Amino acid sequence: MFHKPASQPITRREALCKMGAGFGMLSLASLLGDTIARADAPTNKASWMIDEPGFKPRAKHVIFLFMNGGLSQIDSFDHKPALEKYHGQPMPGGDLAHERKTGSIMKSPFTFKRYGQSGKEVSEIFPHLGECVDDMCFVNSVFTEIPNHEPALLMMNTGANFAGRPSMGSWMTYGLGTENKNLPGFVVLCPEVPTTVGPPLWGSAFLSAVHQGTYVSDKVEKTEFDPQKLIANIHNEGFDLKQQRKELDLLEQLDQLNMRTAPGAAHDGQLEATIGAMETAYRMQTEAPNVFDVRKESDAVLKMYGEGSTARGCLTAARLIEKGVRVVQIYYAKGDPWDHHFDIEMHRKTAKDSDQPFAALIKDLKARGLFDDTIIVAGSEFGRTPVVEMGSGFMGGQTHNGRDHNPHGFTMWLAGGGIKKGFTYGATDEFGWKAIDKPVHVHDIHATILYLLGIDHTKLTYRYSGRDYRLTDVSGNVIHDIIA
Repeated sequence: MFHKPASQPITRREALCKMGAGFGMLSLASLLGDTIARADAPTNKASWMIDEPGFKPRAKHVIFLFMNGGLSQIDSFDHKPALEKYHGQPMPGGDLAHERKTGSIMKSPFTFKRYGQSGKEVSEIFPHLGECVDDMCFVNSVFTEIPNHEPALLMMNTGANFAGRPSMGSWMTYGLGTENKNLPGFVVLCPEVPTTVGPPLWGSAFLSAVHQGTYVSDKVEKTEFDPQKLIANIHNEGFDLKQQRKELDLLEQLDQLNMRTAPGAAHDGQLEATIGAMETAYRMQTEAPNVFDVRKESDAVLKMYGEGSTARGCLTAARLIEKGVRVVQIYYAKGDPWDHHFDIEMHRKTAKDSDQPFAALIKDLKARGLFDDTIIVAGSEFGRTPVVEMGSGFMGGQTHNGRDHNPHGFTMWLAGGGIKKGFTYGATDEFGWKAIDKPVHVHDIHATILYLLGIDHTKLTYRYSGRDYRLTDVSGNVIHDIIA
């Protein structure tokens, strides 16, 4: 019997069902499902989005470059000639007692140079960033409350001086979600964990666990460019994706059954977050190896960023943002690597590791067309004192050339995403000790970043344990003067 061709050609939908064992129809179903879900979603803005006539969010993404330990503002971006003039003399007003005993005024061992049309003075240890000052905004009057690392780190990262509050990245993904369902909305890059505080700096606390930061090491080793070894458990040798999908579907069915039958399980956000986390982990297998594989970049781009973990972290951040990740945070290293009590000259090493990658990130985002949509924010948990630190346990109590912690006035810089270019805001006193002109609290920095993302920081709240919580607690003012 001969095959008789059909009198009518098959439809495209029939072809998708019959060709390739029907995998085409599966893809179509997935696309249509996403489209229908978006169509069914409420069209009204979330209650915390800014609803002003003519207002348009200026940014979609955030990259936070964190120099944990305490960058010295007076040895980097806040030049103070008075330190050289009064070097070796007592500080007016007496001893600046903090954690450790301090002595006389100490000048910066680094020279400063003016850069760009803005004429911003930048330390010799940041020559590459110096070339980018006309794209940057320096806030020289940041302050916080507590001079210890742990509470200051928590304040800068979570808006509270103690653990147990959601991180800034978690609040942002809670408010805005992510643009790529195959990758986490919030990624944290650091060579090793823990830092001084560790995961609470990027945790979601009482928000759903799906909003917590996903930690990935950016440590450089012999296998430095192999994403299969860089990301733990990203590849399963025993099961292919189809088999894993069956396992995941079974687990989801069991969890859904548990939520329907177990007392209180229907309101268990942790269980729902677990389901979401497993879904993200499954989908990451298809996209994460590609986005973390920086070998795909040109030799020119790799050379622009330079070598080391900070370089790879910054390049990876640009690639993640390009794929729709909402927030990326890069820590220099574990512990307090910028905490140079003994000798501020050690800033040369940490600055050398950071200067070129930070500048490259600005240039690369501009080249990728992402600079205007991305806020780059850089800083530490506090600054450092303008006076020399005394022994207090080091070298048998001898005087050395380091600086103690200073929460009263320090510098952060921002770029991209609606931030003014070539601009300096606020000032410390003539010695760089305390913010005296336009003081900016950490809450104000957070409020401004949220504003640029289109969020009213006073309305981005979550009710927990009988009260409404927010990133800026009960404070914070948007710094409109630094917005372009």
